Amino acid sequence: MTMLILGLVIFLGVHSVRIVADDWRSATRARIGENGWKGAYTLLSLAGFALLCYGYGQARQQPVLLWATPVWTRHLAALLTLPAFVLLAASQVPGNAIKARLRHPMLLGVKLWASAHLIANNTAADLLLFGSFLVWAAIDFRAARQRDRAQQIAYPAGRSGPTLVAVVGGLLAWALFAFWAHGVLIGVRPFG
Repeated sequence: MTMLILGLVIFLGVHSVRIVADDWRSATRARIGENGWKGAYTLLSLAGFALLCYGYGQARQQPVLLWATPVWTRHLAALLTLPAFVLLAASQVPGNAIKARLRHPMLLGVKLWASAHLIANNTAADLLLFGSFLVWAAIDFRAARQRDRAQQIAYPAGRSGPTLVAVVGGLLAWALFAFWAHGVLIGVRPFG
């Protein structure tokens, strides 16, 4: 589980810089430039993601079971991930009402995704991976809302067209992932 932990520390660490060191982040971006910052951020994120995927895959080969999970938890997880995909799509579609109302839908989607996987999975690696993402998303959501209030950021009202695009896009992405990509990429078929 060392690789999983290292990957989580790097990936979530990079994604937590704004939470714990926003002034340092701003100064570093100014010093190395926007492209330099984005390049370093991307490389570290990819390295962390690769390590956590590899580490999680290794941990799954020798699972440490923590509790029993009834079959119905898989169905509940599938149900919870559906709005998580819609929230993820809403974070990427400008001008939609979901983003206007919730302000940070991606973080809420990560919280739903992580919660769903904690409900349906029962190993130490699952608890570490999904629990870490859940805690990070909760802390980041709170920090983002505080920044919004401090900077008096006003989100424009959402329009119906972009909202429909976000909802349909999220539903299609969920269906693609749930019925095909999850099995291909993760090796587990939620509906199989």
